[in-house]
Amino acid sequence: MSTLIKNGRIITAEQDYIGDIFIEDEKINLIGENLNNKADKVIDAKDKYVIPGGIDVHTHLDMPFGGTTSSDDFETGTKAAAFGGTTSLIDFAIQPKGKSFREGLDIWMAKADGKATIDYGFHMIITDLPDSRLSEMTDMVNEGITSFKLFLAYPNILMVDDATIYKAMKHTADTGALICMHAENGMVIDEIVRQTVAAGKLSPINHAYSRPAIAESESTHRAIALAQMAGSPVYIVHLTCNDALEKVSEARAKGLPAFAETCPQYLFHSIDDMDTPDFEGAKLVFSPPLREKWNQEKLWAGLRRNDLQVVSTDHCPFNFKGQKELGKDDFTKIPNGGPSLENRMHLTFQGGVNEGRLTLNRWVEINSTAPAKIFGMYPRKGSISVGSDADIVIWDPNAEHTISAETHHMNVDYSMYEGKKIKGNAETVLSRGKVIVQNNEFKGRTGRGNFIKRSAFGSTWD
Repeated sequence: MSTLIKNGRIITAEQDYIGDIFIEDEKINLIGENLNNKADKVIDAKDKYVIPGGIDVHTHLDMPFGGTTSSDDFETGTKAAAFGGTTSLIDFAIQPKGKSFREGLDIWMAKADGKATIDYGFHMIITDLPDSRLSEMTDMVNEGITSFKLFLAYPNILMVDDATIYKAMKHTADTGALICMHAENGMVIDEIVRQTVAAGKLSPINHAYSRPAIAESESTHRAIALAQMAGSPVYIVHLTCNDALEKVSEARAKGLPAFAETCPQYLFHSIDDMDTPDFEGAKLVFSPPLREKWNQEKLWAGLRRNDLQVVSTDHCPFNFKGQKELGKDDFTKIPNGGPSLENRMHLTFQGGVNEGRLTLNRWVEINSTAPAKIFGMYPRKGSISVGSDADIVIWDPNAEHTISAETHHMNVDYSMYEGKKIKGNAETVLSRGKVIVQNNEFKGRTGRGNFIKRSAFGSTWD
């Protein structure tokens, strides 16, 4: 199957030019002007942007949490991602405590097998790490699981101690893998939560009040310090606030390999949005929580100057009815997470490009190219170059639409961005050369997505 994309404005992290792209056998075969190669399918992209497919490196599909399971599985979640212009994602496999990484990976491979519409990979969440299991980290890297996540939050569930984090980082310094850190001081937060509940403060906004920004800032500093001691890079996930951003900025100014992502919810929402007299604030309960509104422009500035390299979603949706309502009378029982996977590219285009905060090249970089480089997929993914996978989005910058739960494709009964007007949309989405979305119609096939065997960090990031 061959496809010729004609007359598009090709935009990558570095370039911006008019050209044609010839695709054959799932790969970009030729790029040039006025190509006339015979093709099975011709797409006219005149007046449209042609960009590498989006890559979301932080999702939680079909994940158990708080007595329930996230409402998008690998079928509904990857399909929704495609509608938004995302053509690859990395989810999280969880090591069952006391058991092998292999057991965790097998569980998540089974969740994705036969369901994913787009290509996918996995990070491995480490829940314990005796010396005898260090060799398993090497085994995972050899199999293309080249990043590991550890938690400074959720005591007695996911949190590990500093020594374990240091040990994991020290090992990855030798294997070329990357440690991702959830940076919140879980022990202190648990005590604040205990005191908050004892005081009878049980509404959703108290989830945010009980997880202060300084608990994130302290843990971000500690994660970076541990990485410095271990001689390894570190990637801070879902950074929310200027206090934590300053720690990353300081480290990078010293030349340390510290990287970080933020998420749309922190760019577009604040704690004020949770201050409602009813239970609606539960829709915005996730960890780390929302912050004061002034942090938003600080995060946009961090993206602009490359102290934040990536926008991911931390997509972990739970229905308002029947799931978020588990915490109706106690915020500690509200499942943590929210839906963004389908709207990441829309929101960053609107808030970034349309509102003058980001250039088009930078928009492509934070949504596609930087994630591909940091997580060992470049130039196979995140690139429009000869030999790359033909994961391509034809983006109509003038298409106007309104985000709504009534029209989105995520398997969740609300939108965090209900009623937000967007100019710009993914008109045609190709995954490895196959059109899977066109004019808001799904043309893909469940189960077509392939597992992405990723390279080690140092091989793709310069």
